[in-house]
Amino acid sequence: MIPDLSTATWRKSSYSEGGANDCVEVADGNPHLVPVRDSKTPASRPLVLSAASWAGFVDGIKRGMARA
Repeated sequence: MIPDLSTATWRKSSYSEGGANDCVEVADGNPHLVPVRDSKTPASRPLVLSAASWAGFVDGIKRGMARA
């Protein structure tokens, strides 16, 4: 189920390095869900993940970066 995101405030990844259109954005404020979109296509339907799935994704990225 996709929440109503018409008034969502999207934030860019802290790793976007200030790039105008090269990053992932997430919308906060949706209990138990994390909407994710590509900043290059903001009008496209976002991917909506469970909070647990998002946490696992972020953890996996952090672990991968720790190995680099």
